[in-house]
Amino acid sequence: MKRLKSLSERDFLSLFFAAFSFSFLIAAFCMPDRADLLPGLWRIVSSPTLSSTNFFSLGGYAATFLNMGLVGFICLGLFAALKGTANNVSSLAFLLTLGFASWGITVLNVWFTFAGVLLYYIVKKEKLSGACNAMMFSTGIAPLLTDLLVRYPNAEVVGFNVPGLIVTVLVGLFIGFMLPAGLGHAPAVHKGFDIYSAAVPVCFLAFFLNATLYKTIGVDLPGTATDMTVASQSIVNIFCLIVFGLCVVLALAMGCQPKQYLKLLTAKDHVGNVSGTLGKEVYLMNVGVFGLFILAYYNLIGASFNSVTFGIIFCMLCTANSGSHPGNVWPIMLGYVVGSFGFGWLSQLAGGNYAMTINAQAIAIGLCFANGLSPITSKYGWFYGMVSAVMHFLLVTSVPNMHGGFCLYNGGFTAAVICVLLVPVLEKCVKTKAEKAAAK
Repeated sequence: MKRLKSLSERDFLSLFFAAFSFSFLIAAFCMPDRADLLPGLWRIVSSPTLSSTNFFSLGGYAATFLNMGLVGFICLGLFAALKGTANNVSSLAFLLTLGFASWGITVLNVWFTFAGVLLYYIVKKEKLSGACNAMMFSTGIAPLLTDLLVRYPNAEVVGFNVPGLIVTVLVGLFIGFMLPAGLGHAPAVHKGFDIYSAAVPVCFLAFFLNATLYKTIGVDLPGTATDMTVASQSIVNIFCLIVFGLCVVLALAMGCQPKQYLKLLTAKDHVGNVSGTLGKEVYLMNVGVFGLFILAYYNLIGASFNSVTFGIIFCMLCTANSGSHPGNVWPIMLGYVVGSFGFGWLSQLAGGNYAMTINAQAIAIGLCFANGLSPITSKYGWFYGMVSAVMHFLLVTSVPNMHGGFCLYNGGFTAAVICVLLVPVLEKCVKTKAEKAAAK
């Protein structure tokens, strides 16, 4: 364990990525439907994957875990091939991509935007080692690329074809080439209060492409229907309990003391780089504790444990190295609960048809990405974290109308919009936690 603790942040995170990816591959061969492993994977890569697509239904449990594991190793391969340096942003990008590999990203649809990002770095004559994070973030529009491959401009799937391949390559290059510059500009939009910063340029690109490829030229927006009831609480819980439990055990073995983790939970300001600031063992402890905390929440609200719910556990966990933890996320969870029950009551008074119950699939997904607003909790306190979550709850189901379901970063973009609305008011009217402490 001393050797593990002595690793550089780069090497430790690379090993962490490999271990996570390997755990999904092992799980794939332990699934009850492992006999359908490869046929199931083929169904996943050859079918439209508009968000939200339940890969447990589309390809089966084993194929979903296999796809996640392979996508993880593809991302890890980027760092090896391009000699990239893994950091806290890489942790976010990796686990986010891994989570989406259960309901939108496949081993096939990632390559087209990868090529676009690579083209950008070659044209700009920048070091390719810096392209890894941008490549992973570019997969936020991966469902569009599968759609272009197998059915565009048709409503029904026609299969892989040459015209579809040409359109997919061109669109993938466009997305990948445009994205890196946008990633650098995004923090200016939300002023650092949305951890899912990449969602800003990714969603804007999705808005533009939805308008260009569909709405403007009159092509009907297709849909994707998978049976969201295909779910397994036992499979998801057993896998997560093992993985997150091992993270806690390894963190303790590396010497993580309760007071070290408490320092993160009680920090007066947002800790943007946990592994770099507080240590690798504290990050690993946060992955384990935060992961168990997220899992407990979804069990408590009675969420359906389909592949989408399974994936968003990791999409939410991706922020563990960027400062999210149980201490600044519980007010956001509370905000979603308050919003769900409060507006459900108002709907009854108004005679409305209310569908935004706390365990509804769209709301479960929304909470995952409202987590990106945790810097508001860290800086202004739990009450304003809760307020931001209620605002996110109200808006998150409306944004997909703009990108047609092609953007996986829908909730992260919603968080950025909430920042644009709320943060200026907070800066003008509310004292930060640090300012309140100084005043005392």
